[in-house]
Amino acid sequence: MSHVEVRDLAKSFPTVDGQEKLAVAGISFQVLAGEIYGLLGPNGAGKTTTLRILAGLMRPTSGQVLVNGHDVCVDPFSAKKCIGFLTANAGLYQRLSPRELLPYFGLLNGMEMPLIEERVNKLIGWLDMDEFADTRCGALSTGQKQRTHIARALIADPPILILDEPTLGLDVLTNRTILDFIRQERQLGKAILLSTHYLDEAERLCDRIGLLHQGRLIAEGDMPALRALSGCPRLTDIFLKLVDHKSEIAPRAVEGAAATDAPLLAQAKPLSQTAPSQESAS
Repeated sequence: MSHVEVRDLAKSFPTVDGQEKLAVAGISFQVLAGEIYGLLGPNGAGKTTTLRILAGLMRPTSGQVLVNGHDVCVDPFSAKKCIGFLTANAGLYQRLSPRELLPYFGLLNGMEMPLIEERVNKLIGWLDMDEFADTRCGALSTGQKQRTHIARALIADPPILILDEPTLGLDVLTNRTILDFIRQERQLGKAILLSTHYLDEAERLCDRIGLLHQGRLIAEGDMPALRALSGCPRLTDIFLKLVDHKSEIAPRAVEGAAATDAPLLAQAKPLSQTAPSQESAS
């Protein structure tokens, strides 16, 4: 059973001329337990809008999002309890240290203090935060703040992680720490939805990838399927080719489906039969 299921999701926004701008145009995908699913695309493709809807921060215009069987619009509280959401523009309380901040979010999640203390100590160790855990957040470096953000998202040990640009602006060592931690969470059976502009990083990390362009999912699959579809070895080249040639590829690749919006699933099984690979990110 998938932990996240997105069905025909659409979101439009009003514009100053009274028209509606379609930011997300009827996309569907699933994120399975024990896999990293990369939702990738350029600025303005609809990634952040999609992630905010999945996290229950924004209502869709149409479509449905199920999180562990909970409809995000019908039962948002139950859905949110299953999610750890890392967003690129979240803030930290500047006067608190990470060790003081994390229990606060544990209490917000309804956790008991003995469990909170155990979880805080574990996250500080896992994310290599010992040297700055008692420093005020206002004095932390970019990488230290990002590790604190990740610990905050994971304090309640949620089964689903939604990570928006988790390595943005990080140095090489901090980047490696966070990527290793994401892989570790996958090994623990978490369903992880990842959005990043670093396509080479996504190519190494993700089990399956959905390519989003102008609000539409133009292709989806693991790297071998995407390479077979495009004839290109690298994810950057795959994306550029599929964007440039979508109109001529789609009718051939999606048999018996509406070629306008259906993602290209070359040599891929139906999503319900696709088992996540535990080795693809190694």
